[in-house]
Amino acid sequence: MDLAYRTPEDEIAALRLELAATRAQLGTAALEIEHLRVQLAALRRQQYSQSSERLDADIAQLELRLEDLEENEAERRAAIADPAAAEPPRQRSKPVRKPLPEHLPRETVMHEPKMVCDCGDRSQLASLGEDVTEVLEKIPARLKVIRHIRPRYACRQCERVFQAPAPDLPNERGRPGPRLIAHVAVAKYCHGLPLFRQSVILAREGVEIDRATLADWIGRAAWWLAPVARLIGAYVMAQPVLHTDDTPIRTLAPGTGKTRLSRFRIYAVDLRPPAGPDPPAAFSRYSADRRGERPRDHLAGFSGVMHADAFTGYDALYRPQPGKPARIRHAAYWAHARRKLFDVHEATGSPIAEEALRRIQALYAIEAEITGKSAAHRHAERQARSKPLLIALKSWMEAQRRRASGKTVLGKVLQYALGRWEALTRYADDGRLAIDNNVAERLLRGIAVTRKNFLFIGSDQGGDRAAILYTLIETAKLNAVDPEAYRTYVIDRLASGHLTSKLGELLPWNCKEALELKTA
Repeated sequence: MDLAYRTPEDEIAALRLELAATRAQLGTAALEIEHLRVQLAALRRQQYSQSSERLDADIAQLELRLEDLEENEAERRAAIADPAAAEPPRQRSKPVRKPLPEHLPRETVMHEPKMVCDCGDRSQLASLGEDVTEVLEKIPARLKVIRHIRPRYACRQCERVFQAPAPDLPNERGRPGPRLIAHVAVAKYCHGLPLFRQSVILAREGVEIDRATLADWIGRAAWWLAPVARLIGAYVMAQPVLHTDDTPIRTLAPGTGKTRLSRFRIYAVDLRPPAGPDPPAAFSRYSADRRGERPRDHLAGFSGVMHADAFTGYDALYRPQPGKPARIRHAAYWAHARRKLFDVHEATGSPIAEEALRRIQALYAIEAEITGKSAAHRHAERQARSKPLLIALKSWMEAQRRRASGKTVLGKVLQYALGRWEALTRYADDGRLAIDNNVAERLLRGIAVTRKNFLFIGSDQGGDRAAILYTLIETAKLNAVDPEAYRTYVIDRLASGHLTSKLGELLPWNCKEALELKTA
């Protein structure tokens, strides 16, 4: 008997257990949200009676924590097929839905039903009224309301009623259009505007939407976009050459009132410098800490050459396995060695550091000439021109290292380069590789901008959600696609029932032409 076989009754019981667990999680989250709202209200009352930077910081921290919890809750609800059935038994306070302001311009979209009467006589149709759904949408520079009107018709003779189906919307519980959802997400994760600040901005435009509602939109958007982000990640990990780097981010530590240091890591492919045929992409991952097993888990499916810094957590990935070569080879980058030498020269005026910089600059000059050429051309040029310079540079550095004390800063910098010589010079033997890791470093700048504005992540789940949204933003930018237009397109297509088996059509480089036609 096959012990792995599960009867339909077993499957139903397992699904019921999973649903009960999800309801319990939602109930716990709702309690914490309510508790934080009470704290926030108390702090706001104090704010009106006294002014202090500490109080303002406490309020901002609570705002961000609430924002993160509400996004978590929305993401879990989006994963349940019947959101109404997933409501926890306790009554949850909800933001009051206000009518959309009358001063906003209206655009009418008429949805006429397909009418096929049994009698075939269209003259017998009589109007029974219409259903109107108003959707708040974001368009460049202004808000507007799109009215979806669905007339109902009835045939007097055969008594059949006709009406077009309701439009597919990304949020069945609210009224945001896909462009407005995309705008809110890009504003937070590309421009660094927390949701409570966006709520204030919208209020200035005459539309009152509280932070809890915006958080619901973000949570559901992340759920919609997660499959596309995973597909981008699979594409990145299947490439033979990878660029990676990381940047710190603070994450709230529940129950302590403090934050802890977490990381965002970027894994990128960009074969444009060697004129490769594959499109560029960036896959962002969140790590709760900087332990080596985090990137090792991320890179479990990767095999090839990885441009990375000297982080010791990568060392296990570079070691050969018994009877097998190393699955990943390290390509270090000269930008780090050059930066260290530059610091020494700036601080001490060392002529040795100056000479080293001059020699390294000659290597970069060659790279500037061959950028955009084929991998074969780059390899040939490097073998003929860069390789002799590297051999001479190593001999010169070894001689200078013997003369300099190992305790001096210059001695340590020279040893840094010599100790990683194989990884630093690997690029000269492979035309697909780069002399540095600027691709990954540039991609982290977007995260650094948002980090300056909202200071920390509300939870590990919030970090994972941010990684999903960063993945789509940075990959769109790498492919010269507007991130907001791209997200609008993807959310709209997925909400309209785009098949999961055809998710590849929604990758930025595959829908670029459709986006250009849409904006033309």
